[in-house]
Amino acid sequence: MMEGTSLVLPIVLLLLQCSPSAPVTVSTNRHKVEVEESKDAVLSCMFRTEVDPSPRIEWKKKGKEVSFVYFEGHFKAPYEGRATIDGATVTLHRVTQEDAGEYRCEISAPQDSITLGETNVTLKVLVPPNTPSCEIPSAAVTGSAVHLRCRDEQSIPPATYSWFKNSQPISPPRLTNATYLVDSHTGVLEFKAVAKDDSGHYSCLATNGVGKPKMCEGKHMTIEDVNVMAVVVTVVVLCLVVLVCGCGGLLLHRNGFFSREFVTSFWISQCQHISSQTLNRAEDTSNVNYVPPPQEPQDFKHTQSFML
Repeated sequence: MMEGTSLVLPIVLLLLQCSPSAPVTVSTNRHKVEVEESKDAVLSCMFRTEVDPSPRIEWKKKGKEVSFVYFEGHFKAPYEGRATIDGATVTLHRVTQEDAGEYRCEISAPQDSITLGETNVTLKVLVPPNTPSCEIPSAAVTGSAVHLRCRDEQSIPPATYSWFKNSQPISPPRLTNATYLVDSHTGVLEFKAVAKDDSGHYSCLATNGVGKPKMCEGKHMTIEDVNVMAVVVTVVVLCLVVLVCGCGGLLLHRNGFFSREFVTSFWISQCQHISSQTLNRAEDTSNVNYVPPPQEPQDFKHTQSFML
């Protein structure tokens, strides 16, 4: 009986020595964490060691350079005072955009056969929409192309945009020959050729699923017809001015009053002066019944110019 026992004991000891052991292992239950700005973010880290009862816990943040978050039992700036640790799981309080990035949890167990284990957690900080900036012209003329723009550069994820006319939503056009286009991603409302019916108060709403949507103040856009009669009168007057100047200069030169060079320079200067006065009077006449709205730096309006 003793001989059998003496044979079994070495075999058991040999099996125990040869049996595989579990080295340090590190894991997380969420590799990607998304949290709204100013709220708390939990970066989970769980570990199991082979024999080491007190492994070393470290948290690092990756960037242009790797920086310590938690090292030698203490949080480092800028996390000191606004982060806590439970086991190896870290909670960041009141996160900002500066906290977004990739973090690494490292567990060192010098007494284990494999002494180091790690896992990564990516933090994305979400930002609700800010009040978008809107570019809306105060005035335009019928038939011209007009672009209204809406943009929020701060929201994460990027906002999508909706346009309103007189507090009513402008739906994306369903027909290919529609007179306007709406791009919800760039925030551009494009009119291919505006009509008087397009006059109204326009505003834009930005939303990204985080926090409350925000709307810009909006502005009234006025569409006016081109004064065709004023344009025709201006062209006719300009033609008459050029004709009179040319004939007068030719007659004076033939009668020997001036040299060719003097006649040319004199009548050109006089015609330019008369033409500019005629254009100014024509513009005053064409706008006699229309007072343009006040202009802002981002506004634009169509003007008319003529070349002969």
